[in-house]
Order: sequence, then structure tokens, then C-alpha cells
Amino acid sequence: MEHIAALLLLVSCSQDLSGCREVEPRVAVFEVYEDCQAELPKAIGEFAPKYPRLFAKCLEVDPALEDDYNELAWNVQPDGTLQAELRVTNVVSASVRPEKDYVHEH
Repeated sequence: MEHIAALLLLVSCSQDLSGCREVEPRVAVFEVYEDCQAELPKAIGEFAPKYPRLFAKCLEVDPALEDDYNELAWNVQPDGTLQAELRVTNVVSASVRPEKDYVHEH
């Protein structure tokens, strides 16, 4: 089984950084962190003409938590710094079971 060592995050923002969104890179996951770092300038070069305010970061993936990560949190600071992290959150999901048909006899 192959493990993911890094995730490439690309974020495009408006000029004033008031609106930002993720951009899907050609390759988003890597088995080796250094491969992600090597891909970073290529991804920036590919998308920069279309997205002038582009931010990119490689996030390390802990192999022990690879299947448990369920949230990617990121924020572009006013100074243009991209902060990002993968998280394992304690999400509790609820489901509604249909009530059984009860027959009440007199």
C-alpha cells in the first residue's frame, strides 16, 4: 500500500485578499515530501498567469494519521502568508432511524 507523505495546496485570492479559494493542482498528493517541494515552483508557474495572487504550500502528512485526516484548514493572512494544516477532528455524525411500524391491538 502506498502512503501519502505530502499534500500540495494552491490558493488563489483577489488582489485585496478578501476572497480566496483552493485551486486544484495537476498533482495534489505525493509519496515523498521532497517531491512535493520540487513540484511547488512548477505548479506556481503553471497557474500564476491565470491567478495573479497565488499561494502554495506543501503539507506534511503523518503516515499514522493518513486515513484519519478529515479537515484541511487554511487561511491567507493580511501579510500574504498562507497558513494551513491537516487536522483530525472529532466529528460526531448523527443519523435518524425510521420508526418501526407498531401495531397497537385492542
